[in-house]
Order: sequence, then C-alpha cells, then structure tokens
Amino acid sequence: MSITILRQSAQLADLQAQEPVAIPLTQPPSKTWGRAVEVAGAGNNRCGIWECSPGRFERQLASAETMHILTGSGSFTPTDGERMEFKAGDTLFFPANTTGVWELTETLRKMYVVMV
Repeated sequence: MSITILRQSAQLADLQAQEPVAIPLTQPPSKTWGRAVEVAGAGNNRCGIWECSPGRFERQLASAETMHILTGSGSFTPTDGERMEFKAGDTLFFPANTTGVWELTETLRKMYVVMV
C-alpha cells in the first residue's frame, strides 16, 4: 500500500492550470488550478486539491462531494436555499445533485473527494 502525503497543502506550489469555470456569472471567468491524487482502492471516486480565483459561477457537479477549505472564503447559495458562508478551516458536504451558485471573495483552495 502506498500512502500519499501532500505536505502543507495550503501552500502547495505545483498545481496545474485547468479550464476556467464552466458557467461563469462574472467576467472574466474564475480561473482554476488543481492536482488530482490517485488513491488505490478508491474505485471511480476522485480526490485532490483544487484552487479557484474570485468570482461567481454555477455549480455543475452532479456527484456528492466532501471538501475541506484550506484557504480563502466565499459563499454558496443552493437553488431555492439560503446563502451559506464559509472560510478556511471549514468542511462542507454536498449531497448528489446539489445545484446553486458559488461566490468566491478570496482565492479558494480546497481538498476534495468526489463520490461517483
């Protein structure tokens, strides 16, 4: 068994540029960076580190997701729900098919696990 350690993941410098957010609500669209982490035995589940610049955009992920906010702050407003603010140190659990709008006020970096 191989265990992966990402030392000081809040400051990790080798994230790869990714596509901007799919449905931006502000211009220019938020930019994203990330690093996937392979975990033996995780099946099709995905995990890693993801970072996004400030802005507003719609959540497009249909899968359940758990995330821990490493840096940054913002809010998420579920469709037909109340705005929820979060900041570094918070952990969020999204049920499958959660829709709504992200509003990032500071560059956000999170550790995530997406259950597919």
